[in-house]
Amino acid sequence: MTTSAEPALPVPSAVVPAPPRVPRLLRLPGVYRPQEDTALLAAAIADLAIPPGARALDLCTGTGAQAIALARGGARSVLAVDLSRRALASARLNALVCQAAVRARRGDLTTAVRRGPFDVVVANPPYVPAPAEAVRATRGWDAGPDGRAVLDPLCAAASTLLRPGGTLLIVQSELSDVDKSWAALAARGLRVSVARRARIPFGPVLSGRTAFLEAAGLIAPGRRTEELVVLRADR
Repeated sequence: MTTSAEPALPVPSAVVPAPPRVPRLLRLPGVYRPQEDTALLAAAIADLAIPPGARALDLCTGTGAQAIALARGGARSVLAVDLSRRALASARLNALVCQAAVRARRGDLTTAVRRGPFDVVVANPPYVPAPAEAVRATRGWDAGPDGRAVLDPLCAAASTLLRPGGTLLIVQSELSDVDKSWAALAARGLRVSVARRARIPFGPVLSGRTAFLEAAGLIAPGRRTEELVVLRADR
């Protein structure tokens, strides 16, 4: 697994500046808090030219931040999917406050595939490497020892989720192997590129498990930053 700042696979030479902060949204206790990865993905959505009449999916919606961004960006219908009932309640409240046409449904990747295909799919999935199996309180970010418990099946289903001409945006950390996601998406016949990237200091979760990350070889001793990357895959 690579932990270098630059993926081994080709990426654009220009680095896009970090996006502005995400506006404050209503969030019930236990729901993933919008932070740097949320803002980075929202900026990548803003860069898209969403086609008129587009059907869009926000997988692992959390507070609904990306679903609202899709609706504001011109998508005709937006489906927000999450396993957490509290996340869905938060997403519905935020969509109502923002007057965004968003339908929130409880489910996972299987639910999304069943309701597809879509013109635009965005996902901020759990991607944090974890020393233990995720529990209800941590399933919004923990994703197995390599951080790929959700990324692997999502990349495998990407071409099924998308209509011809459709676009997928996935945000993840370099610690969960951006190269592997790139290769998996390309293997499904998708055209892959880096839409956005930003280097940030460790937040509370990673700061609390540096010993595990160092022992697993995911970071060098003493390192306390990670790069977030938004991969774009076009069908």
